[in-house]
Amino acid sequence: MTEYEPRYNPLDEEHVEQVAGTKPRGLEKEIHESALPPTGVLELDLEQYVGDFNERIIGAYAAGTGEQSLPADVGVARSLIPPGTGALRDFSYIAPEIPRFDRDKCVGCMSCVTECPDTAILGKAIPKSHLEAELSAISDSQERDGIRAQWAVTRKYYEVFEKKGEEGALFGIFVDPTKCKGCAECVEVCDALGYHALAMIKKDEQTIPRYRSYFNFFRQVGPTPRAYINERALADMMLSDEALLYVGGAGSCMGCGEATAIRMMLAATGFVYGAEHVGIVAATGCNTVYGSTYPYNPFLVPWTNSLFENAPAVAMGVRAKWDQRGWQQKKVWVIGGDGAMYDIGFQALSRMLASGMDINVLILDTQVYSNTGGQASTATYTGQDAKMAIVGKATPGKRERRKELALIAMMHPDTFVAQTTAAHINHFYRAIMAANEYPGPAVVTVYTTCQPEHGVADDRSSYQAKLAVDSRAFPLFVYDPRKGERIKERLSLAGNPAVGDDWYRLPHTGEVVDFVAFARTEGRFAKQFDAEGRTSDTLRDAQADRLQYWRRLQELAGVR
Repeated sequence: MTEYEPRYNPLDEEHVEQVAGTKPRGLEKEIHESALPPTGVLELDLEQYVGDFNERIIGAYAAGTGEQSLPADVGVARSLIPPGTGALRDFSYIAPEIPRFDRDKCVGCMSCVTECPDTAILGKAIPKSHLEAELSAISDSQERDGIRAQWAVTRKYYEVFEKKGEEGALFGIFVDPTKCKGCAECVEVCDALGYHALAMIKKDEQTIPRYRSYFNFFRQVGPTPRAYINERALADMMLSDEALLYVGGAGSCMGCGEATAIRMMLAATGFVYGAEHVGIVAATGCNTVYGSTYPYNPFLVPWTNSLFENAPAVAMGVRAKWDQRGWQQKKVWVIGGDGAMYDIGFQALSRMLASGMDINVLILDTQVYSNTGGQASTATYTGQDAKMAIVGKATPGKRERRKELALIAMMHPDTFVAQTTAAHINHFYRAIMAANEYPGPAVVTVYTTCQPEHGVADDRSSYQAKLAVDSRAFPLFVYDPRKGERIKERLSLAGNPAVGDDWYRLPHTGEVVDFVAFARTEGRFAKQFDAEGRTSDTLRDAQADRLQYWRRLQELAGVR
């Protein structure tokens, strides 16, 4: 896991005032009352601390002097980072390229906004009259024309409303240059849908100032009116400020698959329940590193970081205390990866599921311990090249078969389980919303591409996740105990291609999309192919394992 540290670039005063001067909707008070035990001698006025933090501490770290010039204070002693300080982090000079928006090709699908792991590309739908009034206030004609070019006339937000006799809204896509790492996943997602409304361009001396000016307008123009947010089009949730609870500024790798899943979970939960009704218990892993590298915090909700092995146990304590206070409506989410849920923390997870408590779990399944340099775990696929399972003359990579945690979770009493990916936007959002609604333990395990450990390009998180589903490497399913008494009534494989077949075939060529086809696209399986592309016995064993797992799911769902 790479922790990005951009070279010093002072933030402009206007940007600092916008972020530092905005209080995160009363969350300081909630954290102060619900998350902090009595301090004794460590008395802390949290609201005052937050203001001082943004001005003094963030400024010192941005200047590169924080470690030398700042004394240890009460907040550091309490391991406290105020909400949303990641908004002040600047990644402008990490990548040489940045996305450019072509309004004439945009349909307003919101896929680019949804899939961005860094909250670096955002959208709004603003009524035409209001937008024109705001644009007319810009005195510089060149700047005004540049900003106007960011707003598209789409059928979804403009023509449909015009036909109903209502005012149409123009749809705008804006890139925050201080958050964009140049991974180009937004471009890949848009191209995959056939729209080609985004393209990467080289940065020059004018690019960053121009993009900052455009993004400042985006912040100032106001929120998307609720009438233009179609709740049936689930991707529209990120048009709402209530859904943007992950501000970016995290030090995750370019294109990180985990960050997208976390953003989407928070969006679906915040949109329905509000920021004040969400709390996170995070297990040790990449998410706790890039999500709380002092002094930067991307979250606008209360959170606490725990150890590999006990995050579900900590969540049980939080749930019990919240219920004692009458806060049953608040949603507790446990976030963890392979080690926290599959391996060392499995016993705590199992106990939590058996407790029947209303706690949700988001499993970030990278099939490897990314945080410790790519060690193999029980989530690792057979034949995968990883630390502790390196491919060599004596060892053909990972020998053991992969543990299917979602299947194990189904066997716990009355537990909601979903297996999904962030690339399948509607399936993911429906899984999160159903988990929140379910009055008991819920597990949502998500395929999360890890670029450096999987050996794939920075823009491939969504593509590889889709391919993992198509190849039966990671099938989609939802297991809802409310659907009936029998497993086949509770288990749905909807969302997978060719549900009744062993393998999916491409419609135009008839080519089989099996596990071997998936493995050919990732560096972690490269050593399982010889110079002519022939597969090893180990990889054929891995393919047989994936097919057996898929047939087991078919049997349980009553498909075969």
